[in-house]
Amino acid sequence: MHIHILGICGTFMGGIALLARAAGHRVTGCDANVYPPMSTQLVAQGIDLVEGYDAGQVALNPDLFVVGNAISRGNPLLEAILERNLPYVSGPQWLAGNILRGHWVLGVAGTHGKTTTTSLLAWILEEAGLNPSFLVGGVPQGFGVSARLTDSPFFVIEADEYDTAFCDKRSKFVHYQPRTVILNNLEFDHADIFGDLAAIETQFHHLVRTLPGNGLIVANALEDALKRVLARGCWTPVEWFNGGAGWQAGEADAAGGFAVSLNGKEQGRVAHFALAGAHNRANAVAALAAARHAGVPVAAGLGALESFSGIKRRLEIRGEAGGVTVIDDFAHHPTAIRVTLEGLRQRVGKARILAVLEPRSNTMKLGSMKEQLPQSLAEADATYCHAANLGWDAAAALAPLGSRARTFDDLERLVAAVAADARPGDQVLVMSNGGFGGIHEKLLAALAG
Repeated sequence: MHIHILGICGTFMGGIALLARAAGHRVTGCDANVYPPMSTQLVAQGIDLVEGYDAGQVALNPDLFVVGNAISRGNPLLEAILERNLPYVSGPQWLAGNILRGHWVLGVAGTHGKTTTTSLLAWILEEAGLNPSFLVGGVPQGFGVSARLTDSPFFVIEADEYDTAFCDKRSKFVHYQPRTVILNNLEFDHADIFGDLAAIETQFHHLVRTLPGNGLIVANALEDALKRVLARGCWTPVEWFNGGAGWQAGEADAAGGFAVSLNGKEQGRVAHFALAGAHNRANAVAALAAARHAGVPVAAGLGALESFSGIKRRLEIRGEAGGVTVIDDFAHHPTAIRVTLEGLRQRVGKARILAVLEPRSNTMKLGSMKEQLPQSLAEADATYCHAANLGWDAAAALAPLGSRARTFDDLERLVAAVAADARPGDQVLVMSNGGFGGIHEKLLAALAG
């Protein structure tokens, strides 16, 4: 079958492309913005990419169009598909019907930490010899790809609460029907599609309603929103983490190692761990619990955590120039920005951190969380915000940070300012959920000069 994917360079739709290719389909696709790492993965797999959404692509005559949730009414190609009554389906619906059916699905849901926790879970199963299939919203370093299809009964998936498609406003994860699910956390996000936190809680409740009685929910005990979700009805056993009982991660030692306990009894230690921050230790413990449900002994899971090497765009070092380290991270929600900075601070100690922020997500563009930004950036010694195309005053929002924060409408001026201010030993942390105009290479070039 020939499928043509609209929005193919998004992390989710790009993953679907890789899975479809592995399943034997001919795959092509299009996107408005084609940039690494997804474009690199797709081309390496022999998938042809088209820039833009011109209606002429219907002449490719695929058997099926798979439509990503970034595609809205008014898109020329989508309108041509509808006008000609051509066959189409949403990405999650295609995935559920063609790939996930018959698998033991392990899903990772939550506002933050999905990509990291999904990658950790897939790695634990891999190291245990279970050879899982997976679809992750990033690229785990140990795998080198964001998705793969194997003959294993286990499929690990990042279970996103964002809507499914222009024609299906349910969250993606309601299609996946997992047996094991991690509920990492739950905060207000995606202000472009959800009116309030209660609306997101309803979607999580829809997910819980699809779980079988022989499944398992691994849930964060610190999250009142998750407790409200489960109180609306739960038919599946629950194991908690981050609470007084249940699963718990101890404090990190100098090597990043930590103890893991269950109901107050130590299960063992992770001797060293590549990911910084208490939030990542919690992610690791949640992954251990989910892997145990799939049959992986805790001791084996602890050993797998020690060999986990991280994820692209999660505190990923992009290079060093002039003694200054440039780091890339996907953080874009205020909570993610805060915990990312806290994790980096634990790693670098007293070294200066220069935070470079692009408020690019739909939620951030709307300004619904702008008041939280100053507190989320507290660990940064200086902040440089790219404020182009925002519907709110970034300078006013960051005013509580005083001289520690500057805003720029022009990317080149921002790069020049960071390069002028940076000195040897500094850590430049770039945070964006997009390509950010190739800023990492621009910074490294400017620092080298």
